[in-house]
Amino acid sequence: MYTLKKSLGQHFLHDENMCKKIVGFVTRTEGMQLLEVGPGGGAITKYLLDWEGVQYKAIEVDREKVEYLNKTYPAINGKIILNDILKADVPFEGQFSVIGNFPYNISSPILFKVLEWEPQVDEVIGMFQKEVALRVACGPGSKVYGILSVLMQAFFKVEYLVDVHENCFTPPPKVKSGVLRFTNQRNPYGIENKRRFIVIVKAAFNQRRKTLRNALKGTIPAERMVDDPVFEKRAEQLSVADFVTLYKNYGQN
Repeated sequence: MYTLKKSLGQHFLHDENMCKKIVGFVTRTEGMQLLEVGPGGGAITKYLLDWEGVQYKAIEVDREKVEYLNKTYPAINGKIILNDILKADVPFEGQFSVIGNFPYNISSPILFKVLEWEPQVDEVIGMFQKEVALRVACGPGSKVYGILSVLMQAFFKVEYLVDVHENCFTPPPKVKSGVLRFTNQRNPYGIENKRRFIVIVKAAFNQRRKTLRNALKGTIPAERMVDDPVFEKRAEQLSVADFVTLYKNYGQN
């Protein structure tokens, strides 16, 4: 058996109907490459390993879980990368999809990792704390609309798929959960410098109560923000397309 490690934010899914539902959300194609993040005790892993014509890998940071998975599911031998997802190199050459019951304490950093790998990532099916999932999927004008809402929606179609009750887990988390699907839209806005775009979005939301004129001081020269009325708005008022326009007009140099 294995032990649960609170330090790693571990809550293991045990409801088989929910496990089947989650793996059913994956867009399967012949010969696809699929990465599972944090397989833990193998709740959804056992279903993924049964898929024919899929090149499967998993990343797991907990050595004890890796040993358990190798013993319990022989088909996974040689397919697990023992590493921290946040420190890992891209796991495949070419395109791949991602699935995972993401540890809630690092779910936001995992999405930044997905953004780093975005040119190669076709789809992500991920479980999050419901509050985080709703935040990432929401649109402008909401108090929870923020950095990851804009960044993920700039590159992916984001869909909230299903609620997951806390009793589906061992131990039950103190928060509700939700599953998101991210479908890569192939850089629909033509963002050439992703890092620069991220810098502008982060700066805008890091002082979200201030107007963009004040929030973007130090990011965009003050003399360039004189005439455009967009700088009188706050970050939560701008759509993804508005942020792209801001980046293209003022943020590329």
